[in-house]
Order: sequence, then C-alpha cells, then structure tokens
Amino acid sequence: MGRKSTKENKNMYQMTREQEGLTRDAAAEQMEYVSADRIEKIESERSLPHPEEILAMSKVYKAPDLCNYYCSHECPIGQEFVPEVKIKDLSQITLEMLASLNTIEKEKNRLIEITVDGVISQDEMDDFKNIQTQLSQIAMTIDSLQLWVQKAIVDGRITP
Repeated sequence: MGRKSTKENKNMYQMTREQEGLTRDAAAEQMEYVSADRIEKIESERSLPHPEEILAMSKVYKAPDLCNYYCSHECPIGQEFVPEVKIKDLSQITLEMLASLNTIEKEKNRLIEITVDGVISQDEMDDFKNIQTQLSQIAMTIDSLQLWVQKAIVDGRITP
C-alpha cells in the first residue's frame, strides 16, 4: 500500500487520482502503459503529460474533465482555442442554457439583418460582437452539459 501524500500544492492530476482513492502504483497497474514513476513526474510537474496519458488517466480516475483541463491548460493549441469547462450541477446548466437561449432568441432577427447582405458594416459590428458573445456562452453551456453527461456515465448515474 502506498503512502498518503502530504504535499500542499497538488496539481489537478494528483488531486483527481487521490479523489478516486488510487495510489500511483494502483493507477499505473490499471493504465497498463503508464508507470508509477511517470505518474509521479507528471504530478510533481517535472514532466508534461502526453495526450494519450491524459486519456488513460481520465478513464482510470473516472474524470472526463481531465481531458478538458489538459487541453485548456497544457496543450499550446488548446490554450489558444479550448476554453476551460467546469463541471456544474444539472440544474445550473439547464438554467444557464435557458437564459442564453432566451437572450439569443431576441437577437436572432438582428443577426439576420446584419448578415443578410454578407457584409458586416462598421455600424453593425458592436451588435454582431454581442451576438457572438451570446453564441459563445451557449457553446460553453453545451460543453458543460456534455461534460456533466460524461461524468454521470462514469459515475453510473446514467447509462450511455
């Protein structure tokens, strides 16, 4: 049986492994091709994880949010293009989605007016940016819902 860590500043990978109640050795055994030494290097931030290692960790640790965390924090491309998605309660996700959809419903006609000619003029730009922001919020809420579903599946609360 492994020792319990007393490290104060644990990274996301270590905290997630420990929340699942796994030692590095037990995690490595379940991941097959990721050694306990490699896990220790990732957790101590002496080495950056590889995407395939994150996929293995997310499955073994039952934490699909690790993939989003990796993409939004570690991957140079993801840092540029992938926003961090937080796991929220289903009720909060639903309310955010409904609020966003209500807002965009009001903006729908303005979007049609702006884009009908295929050109966004300078006087339309502020409205277009506001609509784009609303669409981004909807996308984030959808991502949050998808992450909630993935987590619910690995936790056994719903079936795929």
